[in-house]
Amino acid sequence: MGARHRGRRRPLALAGRAALAVGAAGVVGVGYGLWEAENRVLRRHSLAVLPAGSAPIRVLHLSDIHLLPHHAGRMRWIRELDRLAPDLVVNTGDNIAAAASIGPLLEALGPLLDRPGVFVPGSNDYYEPKSANPFRYFAGPSRLDEDRPHLPTEQLFGAFRAAGWADLTNRSARVRAGAEGAAVEVLAVGTDDPHLGLDDWPGFTDAGEKEGSAAERSGQEPVLRLGVTHAPYRRVLDAMVADGAGLVLAGHTHGGQVCLPFVGALVTNCDLPRRQASGLSSWSAQGRTAPLEVCAGLGAAPSMPVRTFCRPEAVLLELTARP
Repeated sequence: MGARHRGRRRPLALAGRAALAVGAAGVVGVGYGLWEAENRVLRRHSLAVLPAGSAPIRVLHLSDIHLLPHHAGRMRWIRELDRLAPDLVVNTGDNIAAAASIGPLLEALGPLLDRPGVFVPGSNDYYEPKSANPFRYFAGPSRLDEDRPHLPTEQLFGAFRAAGWADLTNRSARVRAGAEGAAVEVLAVGTDDPHLGLDDWPGFTDAGEKEGSAAERSGQEPVLRLGVTHAPYRRVLDAMVADGAGLVLAGHTHGGQVCLPFVGALVTNCDLPRRQASGLSSWSAQGRTAPLEVCAGLGAAPSMPVRTFCRPEAVLLELTARP
């Protein structure tokens, strides 16, 4: 009997050790994810998308800051970005995670608000995040629960507009970016958040007719047609590229946020292919192709504040003339 009991205890002991090993690996993984979430990087790309002879411009792309008032390190890092001297700032939404974050966010952006800029909303500019099972993302794109409290969106976006940034919420704007005498004209057209189903693409053609400069009315095209959206759903990318976008910028995906070596992003939280969850790629629709740049963002939802193999980022695009 004694030997039989000892035989039974051995598998139980092995199972216990395995459970401890899995638990320890989980703790290490979470610790690494929390560390990586605080190690922000600046990603740089150079794109020849301007007509021959155009002066180069620097575009700073910010997305998914998901700021809370205690994110002091994140705010310090954002303040330093003005040193890059961007000619245009593009903000693709999900700026805040609480109403109290608006003041700290505006302070962190600081002199960037004095530079030419454009912005579109994300769902977390409209609604507070709520606690949720972080693994629900693996079941498909996240959904909006009806009981989520509203954020003071107009206070945030009113401050952006007052600073001179153009609101591209299902609308367009013409922006001049670059040094005086060599500025580039950008026709920027954006959408409201596709993740909430609020997108209504206004089109470059309509925007040109309604807001055309003297140059365009005389038959000249704008130097750059820029499409801007928060969530890169296929329907929106198709519309932008088919309509003649020369460059498309988006956020929302967090680059997958939880990625694996040699595998990359496990999810995109939309219908964008996982291989395009972040970085520079291209998108084709109706015989046209345009560069697509998806920013992995600077933050994360408060219910899942970790990143693995996908560091938080801002993106600096050096736009140059085509050969």
